[in-house]
Amino acid sequence: MPDLLIELFSEEIPARMQPKARADLQKLITDGVVEAGLTYASAGAFSTPRRLTLTIEGLTANSPTLREERKGPRTDAPEKAIEGFLRSTGLTMDQLEARDDKKGQVYFAVIEKPGRPATEIVAEVLEKTIRNFPWPKSMRWGAGSLRWVRPLHSILAILSDEAGATVVPLDIDGITAGDTTRGHRFMAPDTIQVGGFESYTKQLKAAKVMLDPAEREAAIWHDAEQMAFAKGWEVVPDKGLLAEVAGLVEWPVTLMGEIDAQFLELPPEVLQTSMKEHQKFFSVKNPKTGRIEGFVTVANRETADHGATILAGNQKVLSARLSDAKFFWENDLRTVAAHGLEGMGAGLDAVTFHNKLGSQGDRIRRIEALAREIAPLVGASPDLAAEAARVAKSDLRSEMVYEFPELQGVMGRYYAQKAGLTDAVADACRDHYAPLGPSDDVPSEPVSVAVALADKIDTLTGFWAIDEKPTGSKDPFALRRAALGVIRLVRENDVRMGLERFIAPWFERELFATRSYPSGNGIVEKPQPLRLTQFLTKTGEGENEDGSYYEDFDIHWAQIDVTVADLLSFFHDRLKVHLRDAGIRHDVIDAVLAMPGSDDLTLVVKRAEALSETLKTDDGENLIQGFKRANNILTQAEEKDGVEYSFGADVKFAETEEEKALFAALDAAEAKIAPAMAAEDFAAAMSAMASLRAPIDAFFEAVQINAEAEVIRRNRLNLLSRIRQICLDVADLTKIEG
Repeated sequence: MPDLLIELFSEEIPARMQPKARADLQKLITDGVVEAGLTYASAGAFSTPRRLTLTIEGLTANSPTLREERKGPRTDAPEKAIEGFLRSTGLTMDQLEARDDKKGQVYFAVIEKPGRPATEIVAEVLEKTIRNFPWPKSMRWGAGSLRWVRPLHSILAILSDEAGATVVPLDIDGITAGDTTRGHRFMAPDTIQVGGFESYTKQLKAAKVMLDPAEREAAIWHDAEQMAFAKGWEVVPDKGLLAEVAGLVEWPVTLMGEIDAQFLELPPEVLQTSMKEHQKFFSVKNPKTGRIEGFVTVANRETADHGATILAGNQKVLSARLSDAKFFWENDLRTVAAHGLEGMGAGLDAVTFHNKLGSQGDRIRRIEALAREIAPLVGASPDLAAEAARVAKSDLRSEMVYEFPELQGVMGRYYAQKAGLTDAVADACRDHYAPLGPSDDVPSEPVSVAVALADKIDTLTGFWAIDEKPTGSKDPFALRRAALGVIRLVRENDVRMGLERFIAPWFERELFATRSYPSGNGIVEKPQPLRLTQFLTKTGEGENEDGSYYEDFDIHWAQIDVTVADLLSFFHDRLKVHLRDAGIRHDVIDAVLAMPGSDDLTLVVKRAEALSETLKTDDGENLIQGFKRANNILTQAEEKDGVEYSFGADVKFAETEEEKALFAALDAAEAKIAPAMAAEDFAAAMSAMASLRAPIDAFFEAVQINAEAEVIRRNRLNLLSRIRQICLDVADLTKIEG
């Protein structure tokens, strides 16, 4: 069985595109050959800046001959039906076979598709892959019609076995497949003839090309750590940058330099961001001083001076970049010194946040109001939370954040400290954006938590109000991330707050501002409409005594209630996704969401965790079956009789010991469940509910519900109602699946 080697050699492929390109090449080729009837043992894809490579081992040499029998019309069928059958099979009348069938003789077509050699199949699949490759961006060059990410120079495509290598016959727009490639652009540019994957990798390495990106990453990181260790320094880890740099070089040569002393007082985040974004440098920290004092750069070639010239050039460019950063930093500090942090952010009133939600200044005032309300619930000072909210986004007007938007929040903390604000306020400037993802750290300092919650709740409520909700995979305003942020903030800080309390009043505050108008009885305040006009109906207009114009509006409260409910449902959906990794099923969440207080996410999680643990026990699992049986019998009886059996079960009508034992068990469980639920001791409540499993099972085994005596039947149905109600007081078990 031969092995297949494909290399597509081109000008430099952007590093960000290489991982997906590797995966796409492997999938398109392997899917194509399998669909054509070939099989293979294993496959692997690799890339460098100038080549995409695929190796497939154990490929079958030929596709199998296929024989298909297809049943057609009866032999006495209309002529047109037979002609249609012949067209669909590609056969002639004399090639059909007449066979006996249940309803007479029927034509059968026997179609044979002979196998094809792998070279022919690979050529077809490879051409189709190259012509339809899913690059995010591609280009044409010269006079041809072929599109590729960068000009494609050559195609290596060979099938090799013990007998040697065979070139796959392929020509695409004048590029003919062969068995040659080239080494490093500068250090070994000559042609290399290849006989198989093993020799290919060895010859490339001899020609200063590391084919495997993982090998290049490991080499870069090893050399960088060794250089830093020799000076007593540490390289700041950055997996994303490491993968990107490995995609920029074919032969990594690691070099380390020092940062000029004049820039060492810049915030470390500024140094890291400037070096990473502009020059793809790794930052190197001096653990003794805690400062970023060095950098690591990766060259793509070895030089006679061991990289001294390259390093000198990089340091010169770095100094220019850091001079700009230093200029921005010093200008921002002068602004803070002269006007304070609120002064720096004063211009945000002129910056539009969203055309339907006002300016950044409007948003800051909304967040301030929310933060003040949330603060007592998280143990923060309302005044400190409001102060932090007022200045948290001021750094958006700084020159540093204008140059490096990813530093928003980080720079806010530095400016707050320089302005003499408390550590709590400074930390909130940095942390109120967090968490940005499912694995980010969650703020725990009360003021930071208050402002972070206010920021995210305002974002979600605002975009829900203007009907800009996520749809499918589209979420341009990162609302799913904001909802997950709220969930993690309240859960990991054990915050008890009903979200509806903060969501619903948001609409009233945003719909109207108040303005004073003179009247015959003095000064009255009339509402002045702002935005969100979809919730308003104009009812009147007129002129005040002072000549000013006014309008009256009715508010569509029902529509607002629907919007609030829809946003809470969105929170619940994100909560299900968040808790899935914790092993809590979606139906368990549904069961506790049906209980009062479902807008208190911390309460919901505690109930769900307790119910989930209960359902993992035999008693809990079997109780569900007993509950469902009781509920089904009771529901059917109520529908049939047209009455509700919800009270009146009396132990004096109990006829069996099992029936009497169930009455006693229900009394005992009810006595435990009510105080446990009131104390939010959900584990105790669930345990008391699960204890009903045995007496319920015994009751159903010993007792016939639909007894002949109507009094006994009604009493037993009312007893089932007690079972249902006691269980529903803990969670809506009708939502539990299975």
